[in-house]
Amino acid sequence: MKANSVIAIPVKINWHPGLSIFASEQFLKSVSDEYGWLGGVDFSGKLKCILPYTIIRRATVRMVRFRVETISLGGELDVKEEKSFLNRVVEYFRFARADIVIPATTNAIFRTYPNRAIAAPYGTYIIDLSQPEEILWDNLHSKHRNVIRNAIKKGVQIYSGMEHVDMAYRFVRDTFKRSALSFMGYDSFMRMVSGLDQNVRIFVAVYQGGVQSCAVIPFSNHSAYYVYGGTCPEPLTGAANLLQWEAIRHFRAEGVKHYDFCGVRINPEKGSKQAGLIMFKERFGPRLVQGYIWKCALNPLKSIVYSLAVRLFRGGDIVDEERQKLKSLGDIEKIALQAMPQLGLRASDSVCVYGDSFA
Repeated sequence: MKANSVIAIPVKINWHPGLSIFASEQFLKSVSDEYGWLGGVDFSGKLKCILPYTIIRRATVRMVRFRVETISLGGELDVKEEKSFLNRVVEYFRFARADIVIPATTNAIFRTYPNRAIAAPYGTYIIDLSQPEEILWDNLHSKHRNVIRNAIKKGVQIYSGMEHVDMAYRFVRDTFKRSALSFMGYDSFMRMVSGLDQNVRIFVAVYQGGVQSCAVIPFSNHSAYYVYGGTCPEPLTGAANLLQWEAIRHFRAEGVKHYDFCGVRINPEKGSKQAGLIMFKERFGPRLVQGYIWKCALNPLKSIVYSLAVRLFRGGDIVDEERQKLKSLGDIEKIALQAMPQLGLRASDSVCVYGDSFA
């Protein structure tokens, strides 16, 4: 084995709050019945990293989805070693008869990707919560501070508790729908939230008795993740900003180390919705962490047909969008449609895989 080589083997982990909540068994089994962890072992036999995964089944297609990026143990994994490990991860799942590695959830920003993967630049914004609250406040853009002050003056109240879970689901679902995106079903959402148990907070911003915005935030001591948010059709200006600020304050007081805004596009088109989301997030004063999001074919026929189906019925996944490869598929669309029944696939099977962030 070469010095930079890291092989991938199945491992069990002793999860603790110092690791991402998305590495925990309680989370993994809340989103999939098939899950596990791969460990990266170097030439000396030392375990250098772990990578949690889940398997999603759609008809006869088995898809691997990572819920967090490679977790380095002891901070000693360099990029070459991680690439070697990811190459071995792909080999492992190919041997295990998985069909495709689909894009990871948007909180998972990899530093590198396997040799045969299709990758695109991606990033996330992270706030260091070890800073004093005064510094965190000063780091906010002046416009964010102003709208937060105004929301407080107008009487916006922020509440947190599981009693708001149904409202949060409706708000997130309807917000996705307004952007022509699908969202997981209620039962899947409740399975995830129930699985997270004490490691999730639900916040709502209320003005004059009406909910303006909400946030669903899984967490451990390692990080709090703003995975889902929603608003009413015409929210009061500043309500969502105040909600985020109060969530940041809450997790800092709880001793959480980081607040992760869970994914941003790199250099989105000016004036686009994605550009607006970046502006909203970056005005909280976070650090931009850049890396990659990727996918990789394992079974040639099933992965090609399924990827084409996603492009045809969803316009492509996030990797396709970021690589700007959305073109007319012409005759290839017909081939994909003809092949889908042979694989036990329907057009609707492709919809919910990429439309939500975690299910």
